Amino acid sequence: MPLTFIPTPIGNLEDMTFRAVKAIQDAQIVFCEDTRVTKKLFDLLNQRFGTDISKKTFYSLHSHNEERILENIDLSLFEKNCVYMSDAGMPCISDPGALLAQYAQQNGIKYDVLPGASAAVTVYAASGFLDSKFLFYGFLPHKSNARIDELKKISISENPVIFYEAPHRIVQFLEELAIVDESAQLFAAKELTKMHQKYFKSTPKALLDELKTESIKGEWAVVVKFGKQKSNSLLIGLDEIMELDLPKKQAAKLISKITGENPKTIYEELISKNS
Repeated sequence: MPLTFIPTPIGNLEDMTFRAVKAIQDAQIVFCEDTRVTKKLFDLLNQRFGTDISKKTFYSLHSHNEERILENIDLSLFEKNCVYMSDAGMPCISDPGALLAQYAQQNGIKYDVLPGASAAVTVYAASGFLDSKFLFYGFLPHKSNARIDELKKISISENPVIFYEAPHRIVQFLEELAIVDESAQLFAAKELTKMHQKYFKSTPKALLDELKTESIKGEWAVVVKFGKQKSNSLLIGLDEIMELDLPKKQAAKLISKITGENPKTIYEELISKNS
């Protein structure tokens, strides 16, 4: 296979699959998010499995250079066995790689994606929530106002939502979540698959109190189940607004205040529905 996307362990080296190790052993070209991280992983694999990296060529391909590299790359490179690896977890899922997959499609390059470690699936399986459906969001924006706006939009979801959060923002995340929906139920996991992995099942404010005496070190994955009572009342409110004999601009402003969505976008949707 000319190009193989390989998931890498999110903490525990033993989560590397046999297929992934075989693909790495056969690779001649290694595209990766950070060559230093990948070479360190290869060194560990070499110690465990005898994975020789001396005859491989490494190319850094990450979110800041992906587009530029692919615009100038020589297609003949993909006549060799190539792999792509992000630093941890599944490529293309809150990690670089999607542009490379699209590039392969556009240029007729055969590619494969191996299954493997994913924080989103792991944390949901551990959550104990019984819903058969869930939504994956990933990382919220960096700016506080934008984060709260996004949480307001997402809070109408009837299905649990999976977020990723960095350790230096987990407290901020919980504070913002408490503002939007203090009744939300959440399951949080820090340092998944690592030695100091820990699970928490709580509400935003209760977990904030708990974290006062807990280490917040490590990456976090959080499943949030927003309050159903809030969701149902919000949906009824929207239906009632739609039935009112109001100018569409006024209706759009009211719906915007409830949902946090852009009033212009809502207005255009209302016009479209009645055209």
